[in-house]
Amino acid sequence: MSHPVPTWASVRPSERLAGTPAVRRGSAWWLVTPTGTVSAADPVLTGELDRFAADMAAAGRAVAELRTERTSALRERR
Repeated sequence: MSHPVPTWASVRPSERLAGTPAVRRGSAWWLVTPTGTVSAADPVLTGELDRFAADMAAAGRAVAELRTERTSALRERR
């Protein structure tokens, strides 16, 4: 399935990588600004973006787990 080239107006804030102009559509990274869109084709850059995205996802899962544990602990105290 082909993914459309992102435009500034088409990118939701939740699609951005940690508030950066980096957006992933399918298997491609794009840098999106109000003045235009550039495909991120450099393998070093895209590798770093992949690692950063994986780290952000892992951090999100860890925070969710901590919140679940905290909620469970608070319920047990009642």
